[in-house]
Amino acid sequence: MQAQQIIRAGSAGVLAGALVAFLSVSGRPVFASGQTPALATSLARSGSEPGQPAAQAPAATTRRLTVDDAVAMALESNLGIQAERLSPQIQDFSVAQARAAYAPVLNAGFSRTSDTSQRQNQFEAPNPTVSNVGFANTTGIQQQLPWLGGSYTATWQASRSETDSYSSFNPILSSNFTVNYSQPFLRNFQIDFNRRQVSNTINLREIADVQLRQNIVMTTRNVRNAYWDLVAAIANLEVAQQALDLARQSLKDNQTRVEVGTMAPIDIIEAEAEVARNEESVIVATNSIERAQDQLRVLISNPEQPDFWTMRIEPAEQAVMVPISLDVDAAVGNALDNRGDLVTARRQLDNTLIDVRYFKNQTMPNVDLNFTYRVSGTGGTLIDYEGFPPLNMGETTTGFSSVLRDLLDQSYPRWTIGVQFAYPIGTSQAEAALAQAQLQQTQAETNLQNMEMLITTSVRDVARQVTTNQKRVEATQKARELAERRLEAEQKKFNVGLSTTFVVFQLQRDLASQRAREVTAIIDYNKSLVDFEAVQQAPIR
Repeated sequence: MQAQQIIRAGSAGVLAGALVAFLSVSGRPVFASGQTPALATSLARSGSEPGQPAAQAPAATTRRLTVDDAVAMALESNLGIQAERLSPQIQDFSVAQARAAYAPVLNAGFSRTSDTSQRQNQFEAPNPTVSNVGFANTTGIQQQLPWLGGSYTATWQASRSETDSYSSFNPILSSNFTVNYSQPFLRNFQIDFNRRQVSNTINLREIADVQLRQNIVMTTRNVRNAYWDLVAAIANLEVAQQALDLARQSLKDNQTRVEVGTMAPIDIIEAEAEVARNEESVIVATNSIERAQDQLRVLISNPEQPDFWTMRIEPAEQAVMVPISLDVDAAVGNALDNRGDLVTARRQLDNTLIDVRYFKNQTMPNVDLNFTYRVSGTGGTLIDYEGFPPLNMGETTTGFSSVLRDLLDQSYPRWTIGVQFAYPIGTSQAEAALAQAQLQQTQAETNLQNMEMLITTSVRDVARQVTTNQKRVEATQKARELAERRLEAEQKKFNVGLSTTFVVFQLQRDLASQRAREVTAIIDYNKSLVDFEAVQQAPIR
């Protein structure tokens, strides 16, 4: 009897020593500052038995990253952001296309003619047929002006023609310069189709910038959350590994008790079952790490990198619970001013207002001022005819330089000015388009008000999540401390024969569960902080 008490006391001392060693490790906060989870060690231990060497994993590149490092890598390599960066450039070309309507257009042409016809009367030509040959060239410029809806054309034409009929000039050289300007006074005066297109494309260009910023915000949020998910997966593996170590130690102690006769062999089965259950938890936790690695990898790396699937990411930061004070009203105001989806809706409303303004202008009558000014010059061989049939009494020849001089001196000017009026009878297409645009304006304004209300609700909800998760962390920390104390007390009772392995294992499970809850609460708190920052800039999904 005395020997049994000595053996029992010795076994209790060994178990108590193991428990003290375990509690000295596990009693620290799960995310103590500076604590780095031993990922490689945990993975090696999870697949080995006590006393056996750890299995050698294939060599892989390990990259230690802070959360800011991960975000920087994502902004550089993420394929979604790379694609979205092209959208503003695409819209730049849309703006350029709209503005190209105001680019001046040069035109030039050359023609040669030959015309042979039957003589109509004896005074027309000395021969039964009349032949006319000549050539001409035309050069001009035209442009739609970017203001007031005006447009102009300027054309210079030069020609030479020759005929075998009676003509004062044969051959005849001619040149003229014509300028035409058209100015609307009602329709297309304040706004026209081209100015509408330019304004709309400029707004679409701004929307592309906003959407790019939203994409960056959402990618940053996703990277930070994926980073904390990886941290949580590693921490959960350590929790599972600690529970497994404790179960193995209990199994070892029970085996010792069986060997010395203080415990029945059947009691070992329960300890072995507990070890097997915890081994399953370690396997599941290891798989969660692999999944979290992949989720973070696809966000921050480019698949063209040779080590894309083999690189292991080791978090250099641990999630901690740092209480902060939230200014919800300021956050709501910031969101209403800067939220990307709200800015986009406002720019779309601006485009609708531009359409309303344009179609309203199109319902007005056409009242256009047209002004044309022309100067010309004529030269060639002037023939002095007398009598009938006409006799050539002499010729005077002037060159093309004389023609151009008459043109530049405006020797023979001609101008025309006039007003043109047009107005459709009955309901016009523009009136129907205006009614549609006005309904779209009302719809857009209503949607904007609804969006502002939803954004306010979303910001307030995320702020509540931050506060709730902060309280969860405090509650789970206290629950974990109490679970440790209960297990310690129950272990002492078990050592003196006042408890059973079933109760001890149940409390070990409770402790592991409380540690996992504390991990989850701290991660959720940090992720809610990420969401609180993101929700002020973009909708979170």
